[in-house]
Amino acid sequence: MKKLRVTVDGKAYEVLVETFDESDANVAARPFMMPASSASTAVLTAAPAAAPAARTAAGANDVVSPLSGKVVSIDVKVGQAVAEAAQVATVEAMKMNTYIYAPKAGKVTAVIANPGDAVDEGGVLLRID
Repeated sequence: MKKLRVTVDGKAYEVLVETFDESDANVAARPFMMPASSASTAVLTAAPAAAPAARTAAGANDVVSPLSGKVVSIDVKVGQAVAEAAQVATVEAMKMNTYIYAPKAGKVTAVIANPGDAVDEGGVLLRID
């Protein structure tokens, strides 16, 4: 079983996917039937995977998210001095908050993310010089 995160219309879902060995010929022969809901019927289609968007590597002064989730708060403002290990942001994933701390002392020179934004693992939240 593989645990995957699937995003549909901006909402992330965690799913377990069973993987099979290619030698299991019965897998390809079995049709997939999705139970119909009384309210509506969903149709799943497979589209070719798009190439991932190019992502700029975070700089030495960037504070990044350690996980994918939603930005709950940015606890500093541009121009604010911060001490090393001071809490600077909060990211929520799977209904759990993760607190982000300043990796070094310095001055906040840019706030990249805003509360409510979705952020990927390694996504830049703010910059401290």
